[in-house]
Parts: sequence; structure tokens; C-alpha cells
Amino acid sequence: MAYNFEWGVLWTGENGRWLLQGIWTTLRLSALSWVFACALGVLAGALRTLPFRSLRALAACYVEFFRNVPLLVWLFFWYFGAPQALPRTAQDWLNLHGPEFWSAVVALSVYHGARMAEVIRAGIRSVPGALLEAALASGLSVGQAYRFVLIPVTLRLIIPPATNEALSLLKNSSLALTIGVAELTFMTRQIETYTGKAFEALTAGTLIYLILCLGVTSVMAQVERYVRIPGLIARVGTAEP
Repeated sequence: MAYNFEWGVLWTGENGRWLLQGIWTTLRLSALSWVFACALGVLAGALRTLPFRSLRALAACYVEFFRNVPLLVWLFFWYFGAPQALPRTAQDWLNLHGPEFWSAVVALSVYHGARMAEVIRAGIRSVPGALLEAALASGLSVGQAYRFVLIPVTLRLIIPPATNEALSLLKNSSLALTIGVAELTFMTRQIETYTGKAFEALTAGTLIYLILCLGVTSVMAQVERYVRIPGLIARVGTAEP
């Protein structure tokens, strides 16, 4: 029997609202997690390049601990395990503000923060050493040299690998459905359950993820062109002579 395609199920009844709600939750979850992941990545990545052994060891422990455990395990840990160890007031706050959503934010943030730390570390190592020497010779402390010189230059250098991490985080946010976060994949599965139209629902989810990822790639490419440093960062799509 030939399959009867019914694309109209995607926007009839509650289905269209569910899709929009799923897109919004995915974007909010990904954006919040990306901000925290970048902050953790910059901090840990910078610490791993400092001339202080104890700080390097601390950052290395964070990176190796969080990036070498599957993300799904972290989602379960932060949702089922960690809240039990929190004070009663913190548990009450989570229960009022959505423990599923915030557990997913924490899990994605610490996991991708550890991965971003390695991107930041590689970016700092790729900056010419003379730049740090000049900053120190001008009277800046090590901390000031990192804050005002190395980190700003590094953030411009690492846009391509950082884009890859942003795309991975966006796609990995789909795992949040396992702890009940009503993001895009959760909603497409819900539409499939209520309509029995798995092909249409999952095709819509696939295309929406594709559009979101292409949008992120396009925006980051524009940012890369805007912040490039002539002579240090190659123009996007071309090679420096």
C-alpha cells in the first residue's frame, strides 16, 4: 500500500504551536548553554596556559573530567542525582523554575565548556609569543596581558572551531528530551505520537535543525569576516599570501 503523505498535520490543531514552542525552547536552551560554556571555556583554557602549575592542574582536571564522560550521563546526573545534594531552598527554586530545563543547561554548559577550553588553549598557543612579551614589557601583569591582549586576539582566531562547537551544542540539545525538556525533538516525537505521521514530523524536525545550523554558520562566517586581523587571520574563503 502506498504511503499517504499528509504534510498539513504539521500546522493543524496544536501541532504548529508545538513546533514553534519546541524551536523556542531549543534556541533558549542552546543560547544559555553556549554563553556559560564559552565563559567556562575561556577561563579553563586560559588557566591551562598560565605559568602557574597549580592553576594549570586545576583547569586540566576540569577539562579531562567533564569532556571524557558522555553527555547523556551528565544529563542524567544533573537531573536525577545532583539536585538531591542541594539545600532545600535550591531544590524548591528548581521545582518552581523547571528542573529539567536547568539541568540540561548545566549539563550542556559543563560538557561543552570543557571542549571549548581546549579550543581556547589551542588558540592562545597559536598567538605569536612576541605579542605576550610586548604586553609584559609594556608594564602589564600576566593577568592584564591575558585580559587585554591574548584573549581578545584568541577569540578572533578560534571562530571556525568555535562555530563547530556551537553547532555541536545546538544538535546535542536534542538529548535533553531524555529528561523531559520539551525542545524541538521532543515536540516532533509528540506530533508523531498524536498523528501517527512519523515521516512528516521527523522530516520537519530534520529540516528545522538544518536551517538553524546553517543560520548559525552564516552568522559566524560574517562575524569572522568582521573581526579578522589583517596579516594574522586569513580572510574567509581565501588564503593569505
